[in-house]
Amino acid sequence: MKKVFIYHNNSTKSIEIASEVKKKFAVADFEISENIADVDLIVNVGGDGTLLSLMHEFDFPTKAIAGINTGHLGFFQEVSPENLDIFMEKYIRGEYIVQPYNIAKAEIYFSNKKIELRALNEFVIRGKGTRPIHLDIGINESFIEKFSGDGIIVSTPAGSTAYNYALGGALVDPRLNLLQVAPMAPMNNTAYRSLTSSILLPHKDKLIILPSDTNKEELSIIFDGTAREFKDIEKISLTLSRRKINLIRFNDTTFWDKVKEKFL
Repeated sequence: MKKVFIYHNNSTKSIEIASEVKKKFAVADFEISENIADVDLIVNVGGDGTLLSLMHEFDFPTKAIAGINTGHLGFFQEVSPENLDIFMEKYIRGEYIVQPYNIAKAEIYFSNKKIELRALNEFVIRGKGTRPIHLDIGINESFIEKFSGDGIIVSTPAGSTAYNYALGGALVDPRLNLLQVAPMAPMNNTAYRSLTSSILLPHKDKLIILPSDTNKEELSIIFDGTAREFKDIEKISLTLSRRKINLIRFNDTTFWDKVKEKFL
């Protein structure tokens, strides 16, 4: 017997749809499991924010995920609530594809320890409050620039349609394995020289960030909308993680069809 795990947010609509989905899977002889590690399918009921919550609560599960959109934009979510029966039929008949999505990883080094964070959409690195930030930025072992400005955003292809897009960064097809680095209000004058456009890094490259002495006091790192403050950071290394999440797609809609539908 196949097992399914159903995750939802606390909105009235999502709770109702999740209950309906449970009944439909039970009728189809699926077991509704409470253990996400022991299932064949994860059903995410909500919006894109609910999917991000699922990722961080369960450490980016690699099981196939089907999204039912009860939110607003729904870029990750594939199924409309009114199409639940079609969703069930296509899943049971195997009429779907599984599309992998990259995850970004940040390794944050201190004098006596290292911590790791992951993000599906992006990492934002900025200073405390409204003060400008000064960062030495390199790629692998090569120094590139001394950045000055509000901060930088490092996004996956999935995140290219989120905060990155609002900053004027490029939209990137999720089939591409890369990281995009976009500046936030960069300073470019006689005193400071910063890159003013985003750059793209191949999947094996590392982005290295060294905070200046004035920024070691406190640095804000925001990952998928969750902010944490850190002191005395020595170095930040950002790469694509080897782990990927897997979203179920039920039709021939391409990434660019979704861009046209959601943004144009």
